[in-house]
Amino acid sequence: MDILTVSISLLDQQYVLRWVRSNIAQFGGDATNVTIWGQSAGAGSVVAQVIANNGNTYPKLFQKALASSPFWPKVYNYNDTEAETIFNQLVNLTGCAKAKIPLSCLKYQTSMETIRNASAIIAQSNTYNGSSFTWAPVIDGSFLTQSLSTASLTGRVNSYFNFGMYNSHEGENFLPAGLDYDTWLHAYFPRLKPSQLSQITAMYPVNGSTETFSYNTTRERAGVIFRDAQLACPAYFIAQASKTKGYLGEFTIFPAKHGSDTGYVSSSNPLNYTPKEMNT
Repeated sequence: MDILTVSISLLDQQYVLRWVRSNIAQFGGDATNVTIWGQSAGAGSVVAQVIANNGNTYPKLFQKALASSPFWPKVYNYNDTEAETIFNQLVNLTGCAKAKIPLSCLKYQTSMETIRNASAIIAQSNTYNGSSFTWAPVIDGSFLTQSLSTASLTGRVNSYFNFGMYNSHEGENFLPAGLDYDTWLHAYFPRLKPSQLSQITAMYPVNGSTETFSYNTTRERAGVIFRDAQLACPAYFIAQASKTKGYLGEFTIFPAKHGSDTGYVSSSNPLNYTPKEMNT
């Protein structure tokens, strides 16, 4: 999963959808009946396109949106401390901090290899904290002007039919080894007050249950919290945001980890497909 690539290519994706609208008839397609689908970070891209341009992309580029395990972390404003900190790290590591216009230095004077190496260092240092894999979309006031939760309440979306899906145990894929619950929870929700973190702990007890399974280990507990916050809730929001019909599903076939469902979508013979846990 290359979240950085997906995040910076959102405008490219929209350009492709515009091309499809202009040319789909040449291939026997219907510009008024276009469906987009993605999984994980790809589903995050689906989310971004659904809420893009304040839900008023013109002309309409698609009508139906399917998001499987939509990886949609906390989306900050472009000038929030979290986003600025990461940008400052990048310009420092690439030697652009002293440039008159650091962004121009990154775009025109820095090699891709230098940016890639700096990006890897930043991503590794932020993987399991509130930045959540570091490179994610930001609300820039143009392409993204609203949060997903807001779009789900207001219905300001670009699609008429939405489907969201999440997997039962997929949150466990994104947890660090040797997990310390309290340390992880504070790092994952850096903006929450201690009283709010206590509420989360109460909602997800040591021995608890979800809609489909029970858990009694620290890792499962943290996995459910991550799943709900970053994968299941986005799936719910995208289903709720539909202008006409919205559907929500949960993939429960063992092991039901992140990516376990993809074989049933892409395999030519899914009944004989044995899903394998994805390493992240």
